Amino acid sequence: MKVFRLLVFLFGLLSASGLAATRLESGEQQVSLLELYTSEGCSSCPPAESWLAQRYGKLDEWHRVVAVAFHVDYWDQLGWKDRFARPEFSSRQQLYSASWKSGSVYTPCFVLNGQEWPGWFRGEALPSGQQMVIGNLEAIVSGDTVEARFVPATESKEYVVFVAPLALQTSSDVRAGENRGRHLSHNFVALSLSSTKMESRDSAFAAVLQVRLSSAQAIAIWITLDHSPVPLQAVGGPLK
Repeated sequence: MKVFRLLVFLFGLLSASGLAATRLESGEQQVSLLELYTSEGCSSCPPAESWLAQRYGKLDEWHRVVAVAFHVDYWDQLGWKDRFARPEFSSRQQLYSASWKSGSVYTPCFVLNGQEWPGWFRGEALPSGQQMVIGNLEAIVSGDTVEARFVPATESKEYVVFVAPLALQTSSDVRAGENRGRHLSHNFVALSLSSTKMESRDSAFAAVLQVRLSSAQAIAIWITLDHSPVPLQAVGGPLK
């Protein structure tokens, strides 16, 4: 309980001061998390990354869809080492694949709110059905400190918050592998992935994370139920 009081105090203090801080808020309706699993070693991935950047690169889109590009490392052994690839990103995709009862992983692979979304390959738009009322997720980012607070719209459960610093509008010159000789542009690139269980009291949940943000231009934050990979609510945007 003392830990929760400290979290709420810090959240309120940063919110009131607003000094060099980025404040993000989802609202009660669900903001979707759109994940792209990609690699610089995959010749089929650049069109998917280009579509993601063109479709969701506008500031107003962050209020509806938070996009994250996870570069996987299982292409690294095939001629080109992707500098953005992390084994934990590959593990995350494998966890999804297991939950879908799938026997393999692939790139490019889109995941929408924890579910495989193959619509991109057919030229479809994201589903635009009525947004569910999930609860409000707030975050204040100051320096390398991320303060998150979630107030669920329904009964309280146990939640985990995830934080991914993002690089925007970066690029690489690929010198080997399937994309040899190509200049690749990237957006929404996950630089790391951190998570922690949220502290609870009454109907609110809060957490503090220390995340290296010096190389990030934006941030994505989302929550799941404890022991579940499926995102429930998300928030994100450029950093001040």
